[in-house]
Order: sequence, then structure tokens, then C-alpha cells
Amino acid sequence: MHRFILADAQKCIGCRTCEVACVVSHQSEQNCAALSPAGFQPRIQVVKTAQVSVPVMCRQCEDAPCAAVCPTGALINDADSVQIAAERCIGCKTCMVACPYGAVAVVFPAGEKKVADIQRHGQVVKCDLCKGRDNGPACVEACPTGALVCLDS
Repeated sequence: MHRFILADAQKCIGCRTCEVACVVSHQSEQNCAALSPAGFQPRIQVVKTAQVSVPVMCRQCEDAPCAAVCPTGALINDADSVQIAAERCIGCKTCMVACPYGAVAVVFPAGEKKVADIQRHGQVVKCDLCKGRDNGPACVEACPTGALVCLDS
């Protein structure tokens, strides 16, 4: 069974600390001071309404539609999560369209506007549960209210 992050909307205060922790954990510097608007691409998104705030992220589907439709195998249904083979991504956005939760994005380097460049250089971005991080998902560790929990089964 895949691991996944469960969000409790009753505990979420909409502070977006989870988004910052996500971005920092996926950058080489791992430094908040190195963040910039252009490079801010969290794999978790806090959605706010007048009544509630709740983080939205990949559900690590067992039968992941995003992985099933990827023409290059850039999304891999791993043993306990759906992972990214970035070098295979062609930026076609098929995975984005297939995700029923809107938890997959395809991002493009700043300044590239030509269609041919976009198709070659687009990159899939989705929650990878901070694979390889000793303390598990950074968003779960950083949440000040405990609204996020990583479930193993």
C-alpha cells in the first residue's frame, strides 16, 4: 500500500508553512533565504476559502492515473508512492490532465515561451513524500498545528 499525507482541515490555519518547507526541502541550498518567487514551486498547495483552509497534495494513488497516461514513463508507480523520473519528462501535461485531484503540475523554466522549448523543457512537479529525506515529508514536520500526518497504511 502506498504512503500518503492526510490533511485535517479542522487543524489547518492556512499559514502555508507546509508550502515553504516543501520548497526548501527540494532545493539544493535548503535555505529559506535562497527562495525566490520565480523558483517557488511547492508540491503541496494550501487552498483557502472563507470558512476553511486545507492543503492539497498528491494522494499517491495505488492505480495512479498520472503514471498510467505518461507516454514516457516519467511517473513511476513505486512500491510505496508515485515517483518522478525527471529526465524522462517531456512536459506534455498529460499527467496534469489525468490527475483527479489537481495535484500534478508541469512547470517551465522562466523566460521560455516558444512551444517547442516548452515541450522539451517542461518538468512535472508533484509530491514525492520527500523521498530520501531522513525525517520524512518536510511539510508534515513543519506544520505548526499538526494538521498533516503521513500514513503508511
